[in-house]
Amino acid sequence: MKEKIGIITDSTCDIPRELLNKLGIQVLPLRILYKGKEYRDGVDITPETVYAHLEEEVPTTSLPSPQDVEALLLQMKEHGYTHVLVIHLSSGLSGTGQMIETVAQGIDGLVVKTIDSKSISMGLGFIVIEAARAIQAKMSFESVCSLVKNVRERLSVYFVLGTLEYLKKGGRIGKVSGTIGELLQLKPIITVNAEGVYTTFAKVRGKKQALNRLVEIAKGHIARAASQVAVCYGGAQEEAAYIIKQIGQLANVKELITSSVSPVIGVHTGPGTVGFAVLESN
Repeated sequence: MKEKIGIITDSTCDIPRELLNKLGIQVLPLRILYKGKEYRDGVDITPETVYAHLEEEVPTTSLPSPQDVEALLLQMKEHGYTHVLVIHLSSGLSGTGQMIETVAQGIDGLVVKTIDSKSISMGLGFIVIEAARAIQAKMSFESVCSLVKNVRERLSVYFVLGTLEYLKKGGRIGKVSGTIGELLQLKPIITVNAEGVYTTFAKVRGKKQALNRLVEIAKGHIARAASQVAVCYGGAQEEAAYIIKQIGQLANVKELITSSVSPVIGVHTGPGTVGFAVLESN
């Protein structure tokens, strides 16, 4: 039987809209819950709206709705897809993958494989982009699934936050050590470890040094191999521009993407977030 492969991810992937469209990537929005209202991540709310209201209310976030998942999978089946690959944000940070898997089990006549990116933002994004390009290049479903695992091994994500307050409030602080450091102006450079959980990579004093350290880390990765790099930010355009200026012209950078973090990520990180994902070539 001839395979027709579709690809789904979730809204924390931070892949720019035009790339999603070009590569035929379907996105399931997570949800943002305020006391009186619910929004779909990146569909009917922007990160700026989230930041503007953080003083009054820090919303909670929730998984995509099971109804949305079921509707999308059925729609893809109707459009003749035989196989669907779902790559989701780290299960160390969210139950999204588990829920999609449960819903998919109830759909007959469609092969659905869910893979944990063990990452977030453009860390997840790069895995999805590479899988989508492989699908467009007519690779088999099995081969695309193996490729995803290979890409995951070559990927790193690092970021700095304006404050750790929101990560703490949302219970996503993971292995990041905070409190005392904030008093001393120590800024942790946060990474996502092999288990897909946030952890402190380094601590530096003050914002300027944190930015310079991020640039240094990026340059270290890029020096090793031809790399695809994404600079992601939330309420920190200037900081993102500074990083791009430092690394954008390096010979080993073969693709550079800039993107704004999704509103759901904004809820957990707050304004002043900047970081990068780097995918090194084999």
